Amino acid sequence: MSSQPNRPTDRPAPQLIDRAALAQHRARARRSDDLRRALFLHEAARDEAQDRLMMVNREFKSPAIVTPYPEVWQGLLPEAKIIPDDDVLDLEVGAHDLVIHALALHWANDPVGQLIQCRRALSADGLNITLAFGGETLAELRAALGQAEIEMSGGLSPRVLPMGEIRDLGALLQRAGLALPVADSLPLDVSYSSALHLMRDLRSMGESNALGARLRRPTRRAVLLRAAEIYAETYAREDGRLRATFELVTLTGWAPDESQQKPLRPGSAAHRLADALGARETPLKD
Repeated sequence: MSSQPNRPTDRPAPQLIDRAALAQHRARARRSDDLRRALFLHEAARDEAQDRLMMVNREFKSPAIVTPYPEVWQGLLPEAKIIPDDDVLDLEVGAHDLVIHALALHWANDPVGQLIQCRRALSADGLNITLAFGGETLAELRAALGQAEIEMSGGLSPRVLPMGEIRDLGALLQRAGLALPVADSLPLDVSYSSALHLMRDLRSMGESNALGARLRRPTRRAVLLRAAEIYAETYAREDGRLRATFELVTLTGWAPDESQQKPLRPGSAAHRLADALGARETPLKD
Protein backbone atom coordinates (compact mmCIF):
# COMPACT_ATOMS: atom_id res chain seq x y z
CA MET A 1 0.00 0.00 0.00
CA SER A 2 1.51 3.32 -1.04
CA SER A 3 1.08 6.33 1.18
CA GLN A 4 -0.10 9.66 -0.20
CA PRO A 5 1.64 12.85 0.92
CA ASN A 6 -0.35 15.27 3.00
CA ARG A 7 -1.86 18.00 0.87
CA PRO A 8 -2.84 21.43 2.14
CA THR A 9 -6.58 21.92 2.24
CA ASP A 10 -8.25 24.83 0.45
CA ARG A 11 -10.93 25.01 3.12
CA PRO A 12 -10.76 28.41 4.91
CA ALA A 13 -10.15 28.50 8.64
CA PRO A 14 -13.34 28.82 10.71
CA GLN A 15 -14.14 32.40 11.66
CA LEU A 16 -15.57 33.55 14.98
CA ILE A 17 -17.84 36.04 13.19
CA ASP A 18 -19.96 35.33 10.13
CA ARG A 19 -19.44 38.69 8.42
CA ALA A 20 -21.94 37.91 5.68
CA ALA A 21 -24.67 37.30 8.26
CA LEU A 22 -23.65 40.47 10.10
CA ALA A 23 -24.02 42.47 6.88
CA GLN A 24 -27.48 41.00 6.35
CA HIS A 25 -28.53 41.89 9.89
CA ARG A 26 -27.33 45.48 9.47
CA ALA A 27 -29.05 45.82 6.10
CA ARG A 28 -32.30 44.59 7.64
CA ALA A 29 -31.88 47.06 10.51
CA ARG A 30 -31.43 49.93 8.05
CA ARG A 31 -34.78 49.08 6.48
CA SER A 32 -36.47 49.31 9.88
CA ASP A 33 -38.22 52.41 11.15
CA ASP A 34 -36.77 51.65 14.59
CA LEU A 35 -33.11 52.08 13.61
CA ARG A 36 -32.72 55.71 14.64
CA ARG A 37 -34.22 55.03 18.06
CA ALA A 38 -32.20 51.84 18.47
CA LEU A 39 -28.82 53.55 17.93
CA PHE A 40 -28.78 55.02 21.45
CA LEU A 41 -25.72 52.93 22.37
CA HIS A 42 -23.76 54.30 19.41
CA GLU A 43 -24.85 57.80 20.43
CA ALA A 44 -23.58 57.13 23.98
CA ALA A 45 -20.24 56.03 22.49
CA ARG A 46 -20.09 59.22 20.40
CA ASP A 47 -20.76 61.37 23.47
CA GLU A 48 -18.03 59.53 25.38
CA ALA A 49 -15.56 60.14 22.56
CA GLN A 50 -16.53 63.81 22.51
CA ASP A 51 -15.79 64.07 26.23
CA ARG A 52 -12.31 62.58 25.68
CA LEU A 53 -11.56 64.95 22.82
CA MET A 54 -12.53 67.93 24.95
CA MET A 55 -9.89 66.88 27.49
CA VAL A 56 -7.16 66.82 24.83
CA ASN A 57 -5.75 70.26 24.10
CA ARG A 58 -5.30 69.66 20.41
CA GLU A 59 -6.99 70.32 17.10
CA PHE A 60 -7.16 67.22 14.92
CA LYS A 61 -6.93 67.97 11.21
CA SER A 62 -7.17 64.51 9.63
CA PRO A 63 -9.50 62.29 11.69
CA ALA A 64 -10.93 58.92 10.67
CA ILE A 65 -13.83 57.05 12.23
CA VAL A 66 -14.37 53.30 11.95
CA THR A 67 -18.12 52.75 12.32
CA PRO A 68 -21.04 50.81 10.83
CA TYR A 69 -23.31 53.84 11.37
CA PRO A 70 -21.69 57.02 10.03
CA GLU A 71 -24.84 59.10 10.52
CA VAL A 72 -24.29 58.99 14.30
CA TRP A 73 -20.94 60.79 13.94
CA GLN A 74 -21.76 63.49 11.40
CA GLY A 75 -22.25 66.24 13.97
CA LEU A 76 -19.05 65.55 15.94
CA LEU A 77 -16.35 65.46 13.26
CA PRO A 78 -17.92 66.45 9.93
CA GLU A 79 -14.56 66.40 8.15
CA ALA A 80 -13.67 62.86 9.29
CA LYS A 81 -13.09 60.05 6.81
CA ILE A 82 -15.65 57.31 7.50
CA ILE A 83 -14.25 53.77 7.40
CA PRO A 84 -16.45 50.62 7.37
CA ASP A 85 -15.54 48.13 10.10
CA ASP A 86 -14.34 45.42 7.72
CA ASP A 87 -11.74 42.85 8.73
CA VAL A 88 -9.27 44.85 6.60
CA LEU A 89 -9.78 48.54 7.32
CA ASP A 90 -9.54 51.04 4.47
CA LEU A 91 -6.96 53.14 6.30
CA GLU A 92 -3.84 54.67 4.77
CA VAL A 93 -0.61 54.24 6.71
CA GLY A 94 0.34 57.36 8.69
CA ALA A 95 -2.47 59.44 7.20
CA HIS A 96 -4.46 60.39 10.32
CA ASP A 97 -3.78 62.23 13.57
CA LEU A 98 -6.95 60.75 15.12
CA VAL A 99 -8.61 57.36 14.58
CA ILE A 100 -11.80 56.48 16.43
CA HIS A 101 -12.90 52.83 16.39
CA ALA A 102 -16.56 53.13 17.27
CA LEU A 103 -18.42 50.27 18.93
CA ALA A 104 -17.54 47.61 16.37
CA LEU A 105 -14.61 45.75 17.93
CA HIS A 106 -16.88 42.95 19.22
CA TRP A 107 -17.69 41.99 15.61
CA ALA A 108 -14.03 41.71 14.56
CA ASN A 109 -12.54 38.32 13.83
CA ASP A 110 -9.17 39.76 14.88
CA PRO A 111 -9.58 42.52 17.51
CA VAL A 112 -5.83 42.94 17.95
CA GLY A 113 -5.45 43.26 14.21
CA GLN A 114 -8.06 46.01 14.17
CA LEU A 115 -6.08 48.07 16.68
CA ILE A 116 -2.81 47.39 14.88
CA GLN A 117 -4.38 48.74 11.70
CA CYS A 118 -5.54 51.84 13.61
CA ARG A 119 -2.05 52.26 15.03
CA ARG A 120 -0.44 52.04 11.57
CA ALA A 121 -2.86 54.66 10.25
CA LEU A 122 -1.76 57.19 12.87
CA SER A 123 0.87 59.82 12.30
CA ALA A 124 3.48 60.32 15.05
CA ASP A 125 1.79 61.28 18.35
CA GLY A 126 -1.64 60.59 16.83
CA LEU A 127 -4.50 59.50 19.07
CA ASN A 128 -6.58 56.34 18.92
CA ILE A 129 -9.90 56.16 20.78
CA THR A 130 -11.57 52.78 20.73
CA LEU A 131 -15.04 52.36 22.16
CA ALA A 132 -16.06 48.77 22.80
CA PHE A 133 -18.54 46.66 24.73
CA GLY A 134 -17.11 45.23 27.97
CA GLY A 135 -17.66 41.86 29.61
CA GLU A 136 -20.73 42.90 31.64
CA THR A 137 -22.70 43.67 28.49
CA LEU A 138 -25.92 41.65 28.24
CA ALA A 139 -24.90 39.44 31.15
CA GLU A 140 -28.56 39.06 32.12
CA LEU A 141 -29.69 38.00 28.65
CA ARG A 142 -26.79 35.58 28.29
CA ALA A 143 -27.70 33.87 31.58
CA ALA A 144 -31.44 33.70 30.86
CA LEU A 145 -31.02 32.31 27.34
CA GLY A 146 -28.48 29.75 28.51
CA GLN A 147 -30.67 28.47 31.31
CA ALA A 148 -33.76 28.35 29.08
CA GLU A 149 -31.98 26.42 26.35
CA ILE A 150 -30.60 23.88 28.81
CA GLU A 151 -34.06 23.35 30.30
CA MET A 152 -35.94 23.13 27.01
CA SER A 153 -33.37 21.52 24.70
CA GLY A 154 -30.88 19.78 26.97
CA GLY A 155 -27.96 21.64 25.39
CA LEU A 156 -26.33 25.01 24.93
CA SER A 157 -25.47 26.88 21.73
CA PRO A 158 -23.60 30.16 21.10
CA ARG A 159 -26.20 32.93 21.22
CA VAL A 160 -24.67 36.06 22.76
CA LEU A 161 -21.27 37.24 21.59
CA PRO A 162 -18.65 37.07 24.37
CA MET A 163 -17.27 40.50 25.27
CA GLY A 164 -13.76 41.24 26.53
CA GLU A 165 -13.05 42.16 30.15
CA ILE A 166 -11.63 45.64 30.63
CA ARG A 167 -8.19 44.32 31.65
CA ASP A 168 -7.98 42.19 28.49
CA LEU A 169 -9.19 45.02 26.29
CA GLY A 170 -6.65 47.39 27.83
CA ALA A 171 -3.87 44.90 27.10
CA LEU A 172 -4.77 45.06 23.41
CA LEU A 173 -3.51 48.65 23.29
CA GLN A 174 0.01 47.63 24.25
CA ARG A 175 -0.06 44.63 21.91
CA ALA A 176 -0.97 47.03 19.12
CA GLY A 177 2.05 49.21 19.92
CA LEU A 178 0.15 52.19 21.30
CA ALA A 179 1.80 54.34 23.96
CA LEU A 180 0.32 55.83 27.15
CA PRO A 181 -2.56 53.31 27.17
CA VAL A 182 -5.65 54.00 29.30
CA ALA A 183 -8.79 51.86 29.68
CA ASP A 184 -11.88 52.71 31.69
CA SER A 185 -15.46 51.53 31.93
CA LEU A 186 -18.87 53.18 31.95
CA PRO A 187 -21.86 50.98 32.92
CA LEU A 188 -25.09 51.83 31.15
CA ASP A 189 -28.21 50.52 32.89
CA VAL A 190 -31.13 50.28 30.48
CA SER A 191 -34.60 48.99 31.30
CA TYR A 192 -37.16 47.12 29.21
CA SER A 193 -40.71 45.99 29.77
CA SER A 194 -39.72 42.43 28.79
CA ALA A 195 -36.78 40.40 27.53
CA LEU A 196 -38.55 40.07 24.18
CA HIS A 197 -38.48 43.86 23.82
CA LEU A 198 -34.73 43.81 24.52
CA MET A 199 -34.21 41.15 21.83
CA ARG A 200 -36.27 43.22 19.40
CA ASP A 201 -34.09 46.26 20.15
CA LEU A 202 -30.92 44.27 19.47
CA ARG A 203 -32.38 43.15 16.16
CA SER A 204 -33.31 46.76 15.32
CA MET A 205 -29.71 47.91 15.82
CA GLY A 206 -28.27 45.06 13.73
CA GLU A 207 -26.90 43.18 16.74
CA SER A 208 -28.55 39.82 16.10
CA ASN A 209 -26.50 36.65 16.49
CA ALA A 210 -23.83 36.49 13.76
CA LEU A 211 -21.47 34.03 15.43
CA GLY A 212 -19.96 31.54 13.04
CA ALA A 213 -20.84 28.64 15.38
CA ARG A 214 -24.46 29.70 15.89
CA LEU A 215 -27.37 27.38 15.20
CA ARG A 216 -28.47 27.77 11.58
CA ARG A 217 -32.15 27.29 12.33
CA PRO A 218 -34.68 29.58 14.06
CA THR A 219 -34.78 29.37 17.85
CA ARG A 220 -37.77 27.46 19.15
CA ARG A 221 -40.49 29.74 20.43
CA ALA A 222 -40.63 27.76 23.67
CA VAL A 223 -36.97 28.58 24.38
CA LEU A 224 -37.52 32.31 23.86
CA LEU A 225 -40.63 32.37 26.04
CA ARG A 226 -38.87 30.45 28.82
CA ALA A 227 -35.90 32.84 28.60
CA ALA A 228 -38.30 35.76 28.97
CA GLU A 229 -39.81 34.14 32.08
CA ILE A 230 -36.39 33.54 33.66
CA TYR A 231 -35.32 37.09 32.84
CA ALA A 232 -38.45 38.55 34.47
CA GLU A 233 -38.07 36.34 37.56
CA THR A 234 -34.40 37.17 38.06
CA TYR A 235 -33.73 40.71 36.86
CA ALA A 236 -36.88 42.74 37.60
CA ARG A 237 -36.41 46.16 39.20
CA GLU A 238 -38.67 47.56 41.91
CA ASP A 239 -40.80 49.30 39.29
CA GLY A 240 -41.36 46.02 37.44
CA ARG A 241 -39.16 46.81 34.45
CA LEU A 242 -36.24 44.56 33.59
CA ARG A 243 -32.61 45.60 33.88
CA ALA A 244 -30.26 45.23 30.91
CA THR A 245 -26.57 46.04 31.42
CA PHE A 246 -24.34 47.46 28.72
CA GLU A 247 -20.70 48.15 29.66
CA LEU A 248 -19.03 50.79 27.51
CA VAL A 249 -15.23 50.50 27.63
CA THR A 250 -13.14 53.38 26.32
CA LEU A 251 -9.56 52.66 25.26
CA THR A 252 -7.13 55.46 24.45
CA GLY A 253 -3.59 55.22 23.22
CA TRP A 254 -1.09 57.29 21.23
CA ALA A 255 1.23 56.54 18.36
CA PRO A 256 4.71 56.61 19.92
CA ASP A 257 6.64 59.87 19.62
CA GLU A 258 9.81 61.25 21.25
CA SER A 259 7.86 64.20 22.69
CA GLN A 260 5.71 61.98 24.91
CA GLN A 261 6.23 61.49 28.62
CA LYS A 262 8.10 58.34 29.55
CA PRO A 263 8.04 56.36 32.82
CA LEU A 264 11.06 56.69 35.09
CA ARG A 265 13.55 53.88 35.24
CA PRO A 266 12.92 51.63 38.30
CA GLY A 267 15.12 52.73 41.22
CA SER A 268 15.73 56.22 39.85
CA ALA A 269 13.46 58.09 42.30
CA ALA A 270 15.19 60.97 44.11
CA HIS A 271 12.94 60.81 47.22
CA ARG A 272 11.50 58.02 49.32
CA LEU A 273 7.69 57.63 49.39
CA ALA A 274 7.80 56.96 53.14
CA ASP A 275 9.50 60.34 53.76
CA ALA A 276 6.90 62.16 51.66
CA LEU A 277 4.05 60.55 53.61
CA GLY A 278 5.70 60.94 56.99
CA ALA A 279 5.30 57.20 57.51
CA ARG A 280 7.52 54.53 59.00
CA GLU A 281 8.98 52.15 56.44
CA THR A 282 8.95 48.45 57.32
CA PRO A 283 11.23 46.34 55.10
CA LEU A 284 9.69 43.07 53.88
CA LYS A 285 11.41 39.79 54.66
CA ASP A 286 13.05 37.95 51.80
